[in-house]
Amino acid sequence: MHKLAYTLLIALGVASLSAQADVASAQKLANKYATIAKTINPSAKPSAEAGRAFFTRKILVHGKEVSCSSCHTDNPANQGKHVKDGKPIKPLAPSVNPKRFSDLDKVETNFEKHCLEVIGKDCTAQEKADYITYLLTVK
Repeated sequence: MHKLAYTLLIALGVASLSAQADVASAQKLANKYATIAKTINPSAKPSAEAGRAFFTRKILVHGKEVSCSSCHTDNPANQGKHVKDGKPIKPLAPSVNPKRFSDLDKVETNFEKHCLEVIGKDCTAQEKADYITYLLTVK
């Protein structure tokens, strides 16, 4: 009985460490984008409030209002659903989905694809920093 309890305790500990490590990766990525933004505008700072506004900002695309929250829900800690095909989308918040920002190439590909779909252009480094900074506040 004690062996099972210890095994579960160790497994939970390891799982929480990997989640913390990936939240740290998301923070490093936000810091990277903030540094890039600062080279463009020396007074730039990442803002969770601006990130939330960006996440929920509605833009008219092909006659429909869309935003990041159209697929990812108003709460990025919840599972989303693609508006076109209804496929489930794992939560955006790294606190809930530790793998969300663990692959830099995938993050860049998703930013490129979704920024073009939703806002019609690539997101700026400031927008990316704000976006990730906001997602890091979601529990």
